[in-house]
Amino acid sequence: MLSITLACITAFVITFLAIPSIIRVSVIKNLFDEPTERKAHASSIPTLGGLAIFAGVVFSYTFCSAGLENTATQYIIAAIIIMFFIGIKDDIVELTAHKKLYGQLLAGIIIVFFADIRITSLCGIFGVYQIPYWFSTIFSVFTILVIINAYNLIDGIDGLAGGIGAIAAFTFGLWFYNYNNLALCILSFALFSSLLAFLVYNFSPANIFMGDTGSLVVGLILAVLSINFIELSFDALPYAFPFRSSPAMAIAILIIPLADTLRIFAVRMMSGKSPFQADRNHIHHQLLDLGLSHREAALTLYLVNIGFILTALALRNISSLLLLYVLIGLAMVLGTVPFLIRHFNKSKAIDIKAVK
Repeated sequence: MLSITLACITAFVITFLAIPSIIRVSVIKNLFDEPTERKAHASSIPTLGGLAIFAGVVFSYTFCSAGLENTATQYIIAAIIIMFFIGIKDDIVELTAHKKLYGQLLAGIIIVFFADIRITSLCGIFGVYQIPYWFSTIFSVFTILVIINAYNLIDGIDGLAGGIGAIAAFTFGLWFYNYNNLALCILSFALFSSLLAFLVYNFSPANIFMGDTGSLVVGLILAVLSINFIELSFDALPYAFPFRSSPAMAIAILIIPLADTLRIFAVRMMSGKSPFQADRNHIHHQLLDLGLSHREAALTLYLVNIGFILTALALRNISSLLLLYVLIGLAMVLGTVPFLIRHFNKSKAIDIKAVK
């Protein structure tokens, strides 16, 4: 318990104290994210907040997990460092999508093949339990890439990515504490505390953004925690806190980035566009278009995320496949609500104009 508390304190303090210096350097070196038509902010904001998150998490995780029997730690740190350098280079000089993908792929390979952190079972989804090694490795690397990029895509308004990441890290941390996995518990709570410190400066109105430096690092850590959660939750049965539907629960924890990415890709392809073409159709953009402030939109999505986690907990004893259908169905319904409200308001405005 002492090591977990120490990890929380050191991660928070390092991140909190580092950000003012990063802001000053960003101002001197003119390292800003400039507002554009697609972006939600109206002024130039420093983008290197991920530096502080990286420093807080890596120091706390390395220092507080020293001495623990966990051979994966060194490889997790190595993968995080790769994401850090890819992200910081992209924030400063802007990398092509292909180069970022190669870096993410390398980090995923290190996690899967060297740390041996991979999904080995579908936990009964479609009646499948154990999966072959070759499929396990490919599927695990793909899962890591999806989570990294999904998390990166929700970093669009003040406080959203930091808050969603903090909720996920805290939830994973509680689970790993329950399963007595100290190393992963330390990593989870170090990330949680670092993101809390970051939110002091990032919650609307933001003084700094995490940038790709932060979103790639946080996305990778969440991917590592998710895969470990799926494996540990299922293997721990009937011990600790029983949970048969660990893949569905992992999706519930990360529902905002995963559901929004799936929805936005589907919308783009149905419109005849590339799924990778940037636009303003993300769920946070739609909430802003309804008149919500950055703060209100972020808080709304926090509550939705927590609601999905509680729903998955309440339905934890049903089959994995059924719970997965429930979560996807709820996400699809809720994802259409902002569109329907906008359509209704637009129709109402047209009717009023016609009457006049």
